[in-house]
Amino acid sequence: MIEAKGLTKRYGKKLAVDDLTFSVAPGRVTGFLGPNGAGKSTTMRMILGLDNPTAGDVRIGGKRYTELHHPLRTVGALLDAKWVHPNRSARSHLTWMAKSNKISPRRVDEVLDIVGLSAVADKRAGGFSLGMSQRLGIAGALLGDPEVLLFDEPVNGLDPEGILWIRKFMHRLADEGRTVFVSSHLLSEMALTASELVVIGKGRLIAQSSTDEFVTRATESSVKVRSPQLDRLRAALDRLGATVTAEDDALLVSGVSSEKIGQLAMENQVTLHELSPQRGSLEQAFMQITGDSVEYHADLESEAQRALATTN
Repeated sequence: MIEAKGLTKRYGKKLAVDDLTFSVAPGRVTGFLGPNGAGKSTTMRMILGLDNPTAGDVRIGGKRYTELHHPLRTVGALLDAKWVHPNRSARSHLTWMAKSNKISPRRVDEVLDIVGLSAVADKRAGGFSLGMSQRLGIAGALLGDPEVLLFDEPVNGLDPEGILWIRKFMHRLADEGRTVFVSSHLLSEMALTASELVVIGKGRLIAQSSTDEFVTRATESSVKVRSPQLDRLRAALDRLGATVTAEDDALLVSGVSSEKIGQLAMENQVTLHELSPQRGSLEQAFMQITGDSVEYHADLESEAQRALATTN
């Protein structure tokens, strides 16, 4: 369990985290989302005692990180995959970490095997690709067999097979009853990985809820309808006051349930080939809810104009 209460961090005049309160429960994967500059990395650093809060408190299993006697046995973290000394091998790096927390040397080979690095265990970490470095960082996080795990952008540099592996792996860790807290900008991946969300913007809490609740609250639901008599059905829907949008050979209908559309089709002798509720995406919900919290907005039209002028 991770519990943050009134967590605040200032860097001079810059307020990076502003009175942030949230909790991360065991037994599920909790996604940590927010625009660039929202304060996610600063928050994770405060959880791990790397930055001291200006105000507030954050605890892991009821204790501050600095109060943990052998911290790697309680919490494992991957914040920066490239922090390893480049001249150390993967095995020597993990061995050094194990000795610092009185962890059995046998565990080093176990985690190397878990993340698929056994074959390159004695290679210099400086020669690793970003994906291999990510796997080494995950091995370090697992070294103490901790109950709490924090990952910052863990799929960076991984190929599709690696992304699928880390997704399934996080689910397995949560199923074992561990607390898994993961930050990522890949919202499509977060939609498949995280069952709970903590969403922040400009250092403040925007939402904490299940992923399904977050998407449902932020996006408008609709129903996709396909039929050989779409014109007849659309006229009936218009009379009902539904919002109807044509999409290729189908209609997207909002403001009316799929049950009501089916009833309407039957009453008007309309054959249905498809009647499927459409759920908004996590990306749509995120953009809708965090739009006012984005610190740096891109002027896409100006960028396109500049690019066109450069090519002419």
